[in-house]
Amino acid sequence: MKQLLKTVIFLLVINHALGQEFYVSPAGNDKSNGSAAAPVATLSKAQQLIKKFKDGNPNYEGEIVVHIGAGNYELQAGFKLDEVITGSKQTPIIWRGVNKEKVIISGGKKIKGSSFKKVNDPAILMRVGKTAAASLYQVSLKQLGILNYGKHQSYGHGQPVVPAPLELFFNNEPLTLAHYPNSGSIKIGKVIDKGSVPRIGDTSNRGALFEYTDTRHAKWAGQKDIWLQGTFNFGFADDNINIEKIDTLKKQIKLVTPHLYGLGNGRDFQAYTAYNILEELDSPGEWWLDTKTGILYVWPPSTLENASITVSVLETPIVSIINQTYTTLEGLTIEAGRGMGIYMEGGHHNTIVGCTIRNVGTSGIFMGQGAEANKGPMSIDNFEGRPVSGIIGSLQNYLYKNTSWNRNAGYYQQILSCDVYNTGSGGIYLSGGDKRTLTKANNIVENCEVHDFNRRNKFIWSGISVDGCGNKIRHCEIYNTDWQGIFVHGNEHIFEYNNIHHVTLNSDDTSPWYIGRDPSDRGNVVRYNYFHHIGNPDRMNMGIYCDDSSADVFVFGNVFYKMETKHGILFTNSGWDLTMKNNIIIEPTDATAQISAHYYTWAAGSEKSMFGEEGLIRARLTKSVSYTTEPYASRYPGLLDYLDTIPGTKQWKGMRANRNVFADNLIIGGPTSPTKLIGGQYATITERDNYRCITNPGFVDAEHENFTLLPSSEVFKKIKGFEPVPFDKMGLYKNKYRN
Repeated sequence: MKQLLKTVIFLLVINHALGQEFYVSPAGNDKSNGSAAAPVATLSKAQQLIKKFKDGNPNYEGEIVVHIGAGNYELQAGFKLDEVITGSKQTPIIWRGVNKEKVIISGGKKIKGSSFKKVNDPAILMRVGKTAAASLYQVSLKQLGILNYGKHQSYGHGQPVVPAPLELFFNNEPLTLAHYPNSGSIKIGKVIDKGSVPRIGDTSNRGALFEYTDTRHAKWAGQKDIWLQGTFNFGFADDNINIEKIDTLKKQIKLVTPHLYGLGNGRDFQAYTAYNILEELDSPGEWWLDTKTGILYVWPPSTLENASITVSVLETPIVSIINQTYTTLEGLTIEAGRGMGIYMEGGHHNTIVGCTIRNVGTSGIFMGQGAEANKGPMSIDNFEGRPVSGIIGSLQNYLYKNTSWNRNAGYYQQILSCDVYNTGSGGIYLSGGDKRTLTKANNIVENCEVHDFNRRNKFIWSGISVDGCGNKIRHCEIYNTDWQGIFVHGNEHIFEYNNIHHVTLNSDDTSPWYIGRDPSDRGNVVRYNYFHHIGNPDRMNMGIYCDDSSADVFVFGNVFYKMETKHGILFTNSGWDLTMKNNIIIEPTDATAQISAHYYTWAAGSEKSMFGEEGLIRARLTKSVSYTTEPYASRYPGLLDYLDTIPGTKQWKGMRANRNVFADNLIIGGPTSPTKLIGGQYATITERDNYRCITNPGFVDAEHENFTLLPSSEVFKKIKGFEPVPFDKMGLYKNKYRN
């Protein structure tokens, strides 16, 4: 009897350790019980089985695992994980794919290559020209039951992020909507009317009028729904604007809506491309959709036979994780939506691990609420709106006005070893924690590869963006964009062991790492990162960009190489408490640290709008947070006199750079002076104990980019206390999800 009891207990322990398992397969049946022998067919049915099991076993402790078999799961609606069925520390829920390359959670619809037929309509063939005509194929989306094509909408800097219209993916890569030119861009000609300027409160909503510089425009006259994408004034402000009219006699274009800053010309970056034009379908990989007939035309980049072809359909997030706890998504590929890949809000201790999120219209993974604007013209400073769940919308405008907004992103959330690419509006948006109370979220993005993340929205929508308080970005690789790598709001975030390269390749006034315009954003640490092959010699780029009135950023132990940054590696406009120490800077193109007293140069006269009774900086210090009371007063005592009036003047202390330090850095080559002060006596930095040399100071293998310092390096003699930089630990690392 005693032996029998032991056996029963042993079996119960084994059963507990194995946990409860359910199985999903495209070959399954939702009338099945979800066992390995009888899997169900859908994720939603597996969710119902979990609920039934938990309801029937309220005292169960152990894992609940849903094994998702290889195949393509095309969702008719977004898959939502919410508080109705959630995990706990004792009973975590794991949604596990057998292989992230083979388990596809799709917001789109696959189309067989055999569904495409050669185009023989003379009217279409005449419009595309002889070269394309021989290679053009078509498919009727209507006949395939795809009736919602979405719509092209205005989007860009200062405007809401909106879902993409239908997109086409071929062998897991996005194809290009027919556009002109195939490479490069078109310069803006003479501006007849720059249009209204919403940035300064012009609400007339008047589109610009300008002369075109390329005769190709005449071919498009009379067509509707042609769009221009470009930087129409400043090189950091992207936009997408519809053409109202093309006047071939005057060689002019009238735009439907204004650009945030009004149109400008004469600068190299004041240029655009034109898209959604059948006549420009002239290269392999281009396509165009006739939304009236539902016929999609494409010049395939390779043979259609056996190709994987998908169009995006779903406009809501493909997967939503809302108020979940102890829930894991593992080994899944999430793709082909018009909006977000994964949306996360609330909850805690949730994990996304070993997943691929690709080919989506907006963000790959988006944490926290977005915002919705009230009706009215485009604005930033006077933006009015409200937080909204499940969308991105006017997030940036709302956050600009409400910098301490707690976006309810949860805490102890993890995004680990994921690949995020071919996204429309940034890769990962990390959030969490409370800026007002300085409560840390401890949310982490780690060991993620993020690239090609600006197919649609550009500036601000970085590889990884972050806000809130107390989050980490570690061991990530971010690359391949004309725009920014990391965009920062908030406090006490840590950025470490990342590999950031080939970013800001064709934009102006941008950087691989950016923070700005809020001196209460403090305590951020940038350490042990490798920044390289960044910038453009024809653009104004920076490295660590601490923009207007930034404060308290600690830059330590990083390696900078091949940085085409005309404004230095560390650049600030009137920053406070910025420290750059123990870094390795290889062949800088300009002074490494540049301090600008911008309130006395290009921003002169703006002190009232920034520091006055209704000023932007004052509002962020006294309304968004309360910098003179707890917890700010104790945590950041160096901020207490920031808004004090300078005796004998009508200026404020915060207008003048203060307590910046550039020390103990190794610099190889570059200008003989490692610092540059711009704007006179109020651009200040303490410079000490840096060592500049011309030749290799003792790297393990500089020729092959191994910038680990040998123990015998002269640096350790020249700079007392210089700490070895852990170059070999920077970037991605191998584990079960990343070989």
